[in-house]
Amino acid sequence: MQGLRSWTPPGGTLGSIVGEALQRAEALRARTAELEDRARSIAPPAGFASALRRADVAVIAEVKRRSPSKGWINPGISAGGQASAYQAGGASAISILTEPRHFGGSMDDLASVRDAVQLPVLRKDFHVDPVQLLEAKAAGASAALLIVRALSPDQLVRMADAAARLELECLVEVRDTEELERALAIAAAVIGVNSRNLETLAVDPAAADRLIAQVPSAVLAVAESGVAARGDVERAARAGADAVLVGSAISASADPAAAVSALVGVARSGRA
Repeated sequence: MQGLRSWTPPGGTLGSIVGEALQRAEALRARTAELEDRARSIAPPAGFASALRRADVAVIAEVKRRSPSKGWINPGISAGGQASAYQAGGASAISILTEPRHFGGSMDDLASVRDAVQLPVLRKDFHVDPVQLLEAKAAGASAALLIVRALSPDQLVRMADAAARLELECLVEVRDTEELERALAIAAAVIGVNSRNLETLAVDPAAADRLIAQVPSAVLAVAESGVAARGDVERAARAGADAVLVGSAISASADPAAAVSALVGVARSGRA
């Protein structure tokens, strides 16, 4: 990697949430032996990356109660019921937010989703310590989110290595060219390009489109944030996305199956 700037810890909203995640990880460490036992006995989950390899743009449908940018979206949502509706609508995978304070999620939600659907389940949280990946594996997740901005270069390597040992797939999230280089350096198989800056919460879809085009064709590219309608999926397809991750619009919908159905079936354009 050439000319990379020195990494500094994240600030803003992301920095606050990462600090809280570190505290949660420290508290979780006391359960390491229990989680290791559960991880060894859990049935192999459905493959995440393989579910996204299709002729059309795959939809990763997210169960989201709230977010820092929007506040409450659907506080009474049933994680398992919502995931079942997403599956009926044609989703390729389910993303479940387990961060409690800012997103209103929990590990119980992940368990409910895992029991409700046959699709791969992505644990979307602020993973900053390998013990959280162990927790995801023990709960039956197929994959876990790694946010490059949230992790120092050494931490990112350590987290990727820990996930590989656990046979847990990763969605590695980036927002600029330098972060993309770091994701490629750890041989990420699935890279998410987030149009939202998690420190400021500002959204820049055009910048995300340009970055998606830079993801090597052998790596799956996922467009994140700002996807609400079929036109957004079509835009992501033109940029070269293999999949989109959509949460707020479908979580707020009175008919989540129909909301997902309206997004599927957009042909992929591919990347050079």
